[in-house]
Amino acid sequence: MKRIQFENLTWLNFENPSADNIVYLQENFKIHPLAIDEFITPTIRPRATQYKNCLFLTVHIPLFDTKTRTTYPGELDIVLTKDHLITGHKEKIHQLTDFFRDLAESPKLQKKHMAKSPAHLLHQILSILLDSCFPRLDHIHENLLEIETQVFNGQEKEMVFEISVVKRDILNFRRTLKPQRSVLESLTQKDMPFVPEDIKPYFFDLIGTNIRLWNSLESNKETIESLEETNNSLLSNKLNLTMKVLTIFSAIMLPMTVYSNVLAMSADIPFGKNPYGFWIHMVIMGIISLFTISVFKARKWF
Repeated sequence: MKRIQFENLTWLNFENPSADNIVYLQENFKIHPLAIDEFITPTIRPRATQYKNCLFLTVHIPLFDTKTRTTYPGELDIVLTKDHLITGHKEKIHQLTDFFRDLAESPKLQKKHMAKSPAHLLHQILSILLDSCFPRLDHIHENLLEIETQVFNGQEKEMVFEISVVKRDILNFRRTLKPQRSVLESLTQKDMPFVPEDIKPYFFDLIGTNIRLWNSLESNKETIESLEETNNSLLSNKLNLTMKVLTIFSAIMLPMTVYSNVLAMSADIPFGKNPYGFWIHMVIMGIISLFTISVFKARKWF
């Protein structure tokens, strides 16, 4: 557990809360037991629940796994009381950790962000977490540009996997981000006693940030789907060309194969005793192949 206290406001941050941390909360804070249970129970859905003496929030932050190269949701549980902001998370949320460290080391930042209410501090935290998504979207956009370049440089096969990776990343990002809007909207409602009226317009601004992120993700989703369709079309066209070449080659070889099989069935091969018999048959098969090619060209089959 880490603590920052400025005047009457205290921020407690629990990284990977343990049983001892839960006991500490139960003994030192008048927090509803249901809020305590939800604080330690993982959930896949964001939520905002108003209790008699606290406000409990669960939000999910889009985090990036460098090994799997995809986004995954990092759960952040928040308890808001009159004088305390309590946060807990199992995954490492670097943006939150960095902000906590900077706040602990700077009295100026404490005066700026902790001089009012816990809701004002919560707004700053959510603002930092949402703003951290924009560089990620820029990175996805750069990946899309690279994929587009490689697709039109003849690297269609190599891009099949890359397109799948980026598409999964965008899908997971969308799945994590979209539900958070309902939590932000709940903070702007009138019946929130722990959220002062003067901070609610700022939460409306966070809703706008969420919408901008979503619109950018929608654009990236449409782009990757278009690139996937284009890549599949180019792959299909290459495959058709390959099959066409193989078919033409087989069709040209077929008459020569029939000719050679007919000779093999004959007991007395024509020109068999001629010293130039082999070359004579090779010339005949060449003439047959040229005739076949001429017929194909006349009929515009290639």
